[in-house]
Amino acid sequence: MSETERGRHETPTERWDRNWADIQQELRIVQTGTQILAGFLLTLPFQQRFASLSARQETIYLVLVVLAVLVTVVALSAVASHRLVFRQRQKHDLVRVGNAILIAALIASALLFAGTVLFVFDVVIGDLGGLVGGIVVFVGTALLWVSIPLALRRTRKDG
Repeated sequence: MSETERGRHETPTERWDRNWADIQQELRIVQTGTQILAGFLLTLPFQQRFASLSARQETIYLVLVVLAVLVTVVALSAVASHRLVFRQRQKHDLVRVGNAILIAALIASALLFAGTVLFVFDVVIGDLGGLVGGIVVFVGTALLWVSIPLALRRTRKDG
């Protein structure tokens, strides 16, 4: 069944524009959450307790800062790509690249979220608690972000 038969009456160009708008909105959501988390991470070295971190905890912290920057840079690469191909009639290519960029940002975000829980739990209740907390968040995120879309694909009613 074609898109027109399913109720959408749009040209291929309109579809690419709609898809790009969807990607932009999803990138905004990813960026907001990770920017708040990055801001939190960047304030930590200025806290009194930061000096008492172990070498391992400092390493975890620095990895998290790099991950936060990575998520931001990856998400912004969609914006940079858009700017560089603006008015070049490449929206279809931009949507394909934007989709890959968004997936990469989501994977890095999942690692950032799990790593942040690992770090905080490690500092507050110890390394075993940190490890368990980080694993639970990572597995829970993976289950939600993969199993729900897969379930939706299996129950698709529109052909």
